[in-house]
Amino acid sequence: MALKNTLGKKGMAENDIKRLAEYLMSFFGYTNEVIDNRLTSEDRDVFYMLEEEGLLTTTQEEVHLKKGKLWRIHYWILKSDQILRLARQGDEEQKKKDDPSAIYDEISDEVWSRE
Repeated sequence: MALKNTLGKKGMAENDIKRLAEYLMSFFGYTNEVIDNRLTSEDRDVFYMLEEEGLLTTTQEEVHLKKGKLWRIHYWILKSDQILRLARQGDEEQKKKDDPSAIYDEISDEVWSRE
């Protein structure tokens, strides 16, 4: 739903959104982070696009090796709170469409005032 509420509004087809969701789940599964080394350059491009949409973020960890070298490990992290908020946003919009009394919320205060 979060993908539909972001990328769908920008014109991405629903079929493509479903494939993208499955694609993301193939990386993340039941975790909320993926190591960057696992990604191809094409995968990374998709992740950067999702980062721009506010669905992913990055972090890095520095590890000192025995030989005295510094190794940086980069991670992609799902922004779970943002994803849930965007997913619920669609639910709220759908409820407004399904609720016939929602039309009254759209009427301005000037119309409601009596003289």
